[in-house]
Parts: sequence; C-alpha cells; structure tokens
Amino acid sequence: MITVTFINAEGKSQEVQGVEGQGLLDLAQAAGQPLEGTCEGQMACSTCHVIIDKDWYDKLPPAVEDEDDMLDLATGARRTSRLSCQITLTPGLDGLVVHVPAESRNMQGL
Repeated sequence: MITVTFINAEGKSQEVQGVEGQGLLDLAQAAGQPLEGTCEGQMACSTCHVIIDKDWYDKLPPAVEDEDDMLDLATGARRTSRLSCQITLTPGLDGLVVHVPAESRNMQGL
C-alpha cells in the first residue's frame, strides 16, 4: 500500500491508502476529495489541479509540455502544481503529501 495525505485549503488532512499503478486523481476521488477530472485524464482541462508538497515535488516525474500548458490555466497554480490525473502511484511516492487548492470545484457532487 502507498500512503498519500491530502490537505484541504483549511488545513484538514486525510490520509488514504492507494496501490502501485493507481492514478492520484482516482485515489483522490475515491477518498471524496473535491477534484473533478472533467476530461478524464486527457489533459484538456485543469479541474484536477493539486499542489504537491515542496518536499515531494522533485520526486515526481517531470510534467510534460501539455500538462504545463494546462497548469497555466489553473486557478491558483503554483510552482509545485500538477494535474493529479498525470501522477501514477509508485512505491517511491509512499508518504506523498498533496494540497487540494481552495479553488478546486467538484461539479460531480452537485
């Protein structure tokens, strides 16, 4: 199991368990985090935007150009922003800390 901690805009944390090969967006949605993923991982939106804790950011594979382009459109994007649909859990990410920005919206829950 791979442990991921999600921290919301109010600072409340939720620790969840995922498995190797699972997408971070899928894990977040299963845990009830407010991430949409409208384009279903096609990098055609930024509704799954998260901010990776600075201690973990460099442990991720670098973002591809298309992801960087979508992050330019994300509300509240920061230097350590990523699209959660582009992150796959690996044993090296056990303990990953992810911040869910206040600007995230979950239209599925409406």
